[in-house]
Amino acid sequence: MQITEILSRNARLFGKEIALIERDPEKNCRDEIDWNTFDTHSNQLASFLISKDVHKGDRIVQLMTNCIEWLPVYFGILRTNALAVPLNYRFLEDNILKCTETAEAKVFIFGKAFIERVNIIKPALDSLIKFYIYVGDAHDCPDYAILYNNIIQSQDVLYTQLNDIKIEITDPAALYFTSGTTGTPKATLLSHRNLEFACYVENQHHQQTHQDNFLCIPPLYHTGAKMHWFGNFIVGAKAVILKGTRPQWILEAISEESVTVVWLLVPWALDILFAIECGDLKLHHYDLSQWRLMHIGAQPVPPSLIHEWKKVFPHHQYDTNYGLTEATGPGCIHLGMDNMHKVGAIGIPGFDWETQIIDESGHTVEPEQPGELAVKGPGIMKEYYKNPEATREVLKNGWLLTGDIARQDNDGFIWLIDRKKDVIISGGENIYPVEIEDFLQQHPSIQDVAVIGLPSPRLGEITAAVIQTKPGKTVTREAVVAFCELLPRYKRPRKIIFDSIPRNPTGKIEKTLLRKKYSGRTESFSL
Repeated sequence: MQITEILSRNARLFGKEIALIERDPEKNCRDEIDWNTFDTHSNQLASFLISKDVHKGDRIVQLMTNCIEWLPVYFGILRTNALAVPLNYRFLEDNILKCTETAEAKVFIFGKAFIERVNIIKPALDSLIKFYIYVGDAHDCPDYAILYNNIIQSQDVLYTQLNDIKIEITDPAALYFTSGTTGTPKATLLSHRNLEFACYVENQHHQQTHQDNFLCIPPLYHTGAKMHWFGNFIVGAKAVILKGTRPQWILEAISEESVTVVWLLVPWALDILFAIECGDLKLHHYDLSQWRLMHIGAQPVPPSLIHEWKKVFPHHQYDTNYGLTEATGPGCIHLGMDNMHKVGAIGIPGFDWETQIIDESGHTVEPEQPGELAVKGPGIMKEYYKNPEATREVLKNGWLLTGDIARQDNDGFIWLIDRKKDVIISGGENIYPVEIEDFLQQHPSIQDVAVIGLPSPRLGEITAAVIQTKPGKTVTREAVVAFCELLPRYKRPRKIIFDSIPRNPTGKIEKTLLRKKYSGRTESFSL
């Protein structure tokens, strides 16, 4: 069942039940909509877009921070059989313009946070964009934009136009730009089949029922947050959109909204544990008894973090999710809620997915040997939009080359070693930063860490550890060096740098920024 039809079904079956809740603790605001309203607002927008000559295959940019309107807007676009093009809300003007040009977008939908950025590039955008829609308060609406609230409150909706829209399961649905941690973001073309499949994968993995409540914190423009919500969506279960990542706000939302499933990023999980450790959070102040599952994805997960988490929350189920935009987000590999004994691994093939680990020639490697991870399944993208060369580089006979180095143990569990482009080659040895990062995360004073390669005339590269200490904690270079004596000599960092760790909105370490800051280049050696 296509996801646009799932929304219609939810409105029929659960019409007056809450679908979405928005919490904005900084403003002390809360809002909610039921499934009928969700469905109606999507239909109102879709009908308006059709009346403005939006047709099958047109591209519509969606540049919005997380809010209660985000998903109704997204589904409204999909119902026209146009392509939704969600953009990273951290993009500055040049990236917004470039992505809009790459998508050849016809309509531009944006929120208050982007007025200034859109104003700056509007003269260039006008050569492509036929009209703009503004989502926000009327008094902030630019004079060149149509107010979204007027659209969804209009009484002049011709729903008969929607009946004429026939969407095939194989039709393109959305363009998602990759995170861009290894270079310029590429436009990933996903189909309605890809989106539908993501619903089944998430629900199979985490067994959501109609009684569950999902806490959504990461940005909705990314496949990760939305596709994890899909597991609730497919059974008509509600979700909470939380604006903010403070530990107190997270636990308040879980307690007050009776949240059962939470997807965190590594930094947020670390922050929660540290707030509890130092006494800033008192668990007895919150009702967390219904919270059954905490899962993490989007980046390597330090095993020490999960072991510590289980000490604090022993009743929690846990799962690690591995995925990528080109595979419709999370789930092509996951640890599984019953596999705590394998924490540290990314897991086993997800529902209806296949995996293999291959060498440079494309041959499958032996167990425990490193190679490039490849995945195959119904979630594989159609292509990089209008980029056949880049598409050929990663799609091989139905297999997607992930660019990640991994190994598979004798029990069939896959362990992520590192990004292919992040591997450090020092004196002819391949050094995988994630292994060193996981080790350093065990130090009681270290909050976050990134390991990068720096140029060396003699060795080609040397290993550098960029360390962010916990608030109120200190650690010396000498203490870190002594701690690393447990590592094999060639893996020990040659340089220790104390600095904050930059992460993108989905939690990935932005190593290109660190390499540029400390070496003037953006990539490690290529394998």
